[in-house]
Amino acid sequence: MTETKQRVHDLIERSDGPALIAYWLDDEVASEYGEGTRTHDWHRHERGQFFCVESGLIHVHTEHGSWLLPPHRAGWMPPGEWHTVTISGPMSGWGVFITAAVDHGLPATPCVIGVSELTRALVRRASSWTWHDRLNQEQERVMAVLLDEIRRAPRESLHLPMPQDRRLLRIAQAVLAQPHDNRGLHEWAAWAGLSVRSLSRLFRAETALSFAQWRQQARLSRGLERLAEGTPVAEVADALGYVSVSAFVAMFRRNFGQPPARYFAQRHVFTGS
Repeated sequence: MTETKQRVHDLIERSDGPALIAYWLDDEVASEYGEGTRTHDWHRHERGQFFCVESGLIHVHTEHGSWLLPPHRAGWMPPGEWHTVTISGPMSGWGVFITAAVDHGLPATPCVIGVSELTRALVRRASSWTWHDRLNQEQERVMAVLLDEIRRAPRESLHLPMPQDRRLLRIAQAVLAQPHDNRGLHEWAAWAGLSVRSLSRLFRAETALSFAQWRQQARLSRGLERLAEGTPVAEVADALGYVSVSAFVAMFRRNFGQPPARYFAQRHVFTGS
């Protein structure tokens, strides 16, 4: 770790110091992180973290489940939340660390939200304050506007909740390991030693999704990871068990309102209007 990185790391893990610490990793700086898939093991931060991906894809796991962060979406991680991070593809992005002492009014659990042009501009401005011991009045006003923008941003449904029941968890882990497996509900129930009725009832009770909805979300998670790495759409569709490319594209469009290529090319999903 370079001296500058160590200094930033030490600063964001302190509860004192400036109320808000912003960073901005452009393509040149981010390139040193490589272009493969990298995983950071379980850890937590003293401060809450709001972070946005400009390129690449981030998969965050917590005890509540997992969240996907594709390009131009932002994630919120509350202070002290244990999580792992997997980065797919060349990554660049930006974000802020907010001390727990600030009454920020942000959610108590992780989430993914849209990003406005104003939010990006405010973080870009705040990234020049990194080495300030405390914020002045002007900087505190900018921080207040930034927090307002984060609070009013639309939520994105990119959460994959994980069941806690050991039999359901076994099924979920099998689906994630082999998303192309097209076994039906009856077959999965028999494999896990459950009745179909129990599997359906428990899955909805523990994840708020039917098994079919959960499997589609799981496949979407894997698909987004592969697409972020540059895998062709046809290859992704086949790896996920879709009978055709058009079936996969139709599913993708139903969830995101546009086909995969346009989704990853789009710069911003929330204009703030």
